[in-house]
Amino acid sequence: MQLKKITFKINSKEITIEVDVRESLLDVLRNKLHMTGVKKGCSVGECGACTVLIDNVAFDTCIYLAVWADGKEIRTIEGEAKEGKLSKVQQSFLDEAAVQCGFCTPGFVMSTTEMLESGKVFSKEQIKKELSGHMCRCTGYHNIMLAAEKALQPAKEHGSECTGKCHK
Repeated sequence: MQLKKITFKINSKEITIEVDVRESLLDVLRNKLHMTGVKKGCSVGECGACTVLIDNVAFDTCIYLAVWADGKEIRTIEGEAKEGKLSKVQQSFLDEAAVQCGFCTPGFVMSTTEMLESGKVFSKEQIKKELSGHMCRCTGYHNIMLAAEKALQPAKEHGSECTGKCHK
């Protein structure tokens, strides 16, 4: 076993940790940092349950080595609510009852968050394509799509269109 010390930010908090160079980021997040909102699903990058944002880009952590996270900024579902208030995406999933068993929800929320923060406008078909890397075992896709569409609707903020960075 070859160990390497890495440093990265997780939900705005910098940490330094020693990891096995063969260890996935998923295993480090769940087993060493106790970020259990990151789910272990397929372990081959097909279900999206382990999705987090790395430098604001959605990645499946089951196929991302922990050593690659050195120097990166990682956001998990645990860091999305601020001061007890859900993010716009989390609130949309709650409002549209897009949470069934909840296993897939963190991954869908993180990918939708990436889309929201991109500032781009997405059609329904584009949203479907962007979320196609996620699998809902309860098959609740209809409400998930409603939630994503709601979260990605442009919002008025201070008299101008939201660019995707607002969390209202």
